[in-house]
Amino acid sequence: MSTEYPSPPPDVPLGPPTPTAPRRRLPLLLAGLAGVVVGGGVVGAVWALSEGRETSGSPKSASSAETLAVETEPSTFTLTGSFELTEGAVGDGLGGCEGSGGYDDITEGTAVTVYDAAGTVVATGRLGDSTLSSGTCTFEVAVEDVPRGEDFYKVEVSHRGTVQLSGDEAEAGLFGASLG
Repeated sequence: MSTEYPSPPPDVPLGPPTPTAPRRRLPLLLAGLAGVVVGGGVVGAVWALSEGRETSGSPKSASSAETLAVETEPSTFTLTGSFELTEGAVGDGLGGCEGSGGYDDITEGTAVTVYDAAGTVVATGRLGDSTLSSGTCTFEVAVEDVPRGEDFYKVEVSHRGTVQLSGDEAEAGLFGASLG
């Protein structure tokens, strides 16, 4: 049995179809990389636009370099060292020592005040643990949150006057003073 097909209409050309250009598709890897690049660009643009603003929306006063320095180095330090009472030192009955007579204001917990070069109070702390040796009572000193950057600091124990030290000495933990 032979099947006959109808003839094509006269306006349709006979012959092979005209080839069309093959569609090119981006390989999956290239598409993924393009997405990463575009996404990174968007994140970078958001960071660039938000730089110079605090989280509250107010402008920063520090440049990007200053901000980086702040992030790598704390803006404060702990002033450490020792304070010695050389007269009137007695045992406190708890393994430490304290002042007596005219020095009875010197004991563990006595106020330690740190001033900047202008005489403004910048940090406060207290005398720490003490030890009595050969009639001298030595207290540990550790005042936290002292702002960096001063040329010098003044430190006062109780109301006994100030002792001056350079900013480098203060940051290096070289505070040392005596009374008596």
